[in-house]
Amino acid sequence: MDTRIDDYIATLPEWQQDICRQVRALVHKADPDVEETVKFTNRPYFVLDGNVCALLGTKDHVNVMLYDKAIVPDPHNIITSGHGNKTARMISVYRDQAINAPALVEMFRHIIANNRQRRSVRARR
Repeated sequence: MDTRIDDYIATLPEWQQDICRQVRALVHKADPDVEETVKFTNRPYFVLDGNVCALLGTKDHVNVMLYDKAIVPDPHNIITSGHGNKTARMISVYRDQAINAPALVEMFRHIIANNRQRRSVRARR
């Protein structure tokens, strides 16, 4: 665990802290090898063979950026924006909104598998 992420989360309102802690736990549940880091001064990133996701607290919600190159299926319709984005899509989580934990873990696992596959292809070149 990266203490800089703890520091970032501590600056947020309590309800956003709860959301960030849940997402943090879910990304580690998806794969315990996920590493934590901070990019762009203070933004929490979760990485494994590439970016998996990032967190950003805003005025009225928390953005969970999924670095999936818009290829990971979203059968539970949890993606809220960035559908046409070629780098990342986003899930906006608002106060008192439940996180679809099974769907999010599934998406994290897909992103990690894609990252590993891309790494494997690069290694063979």
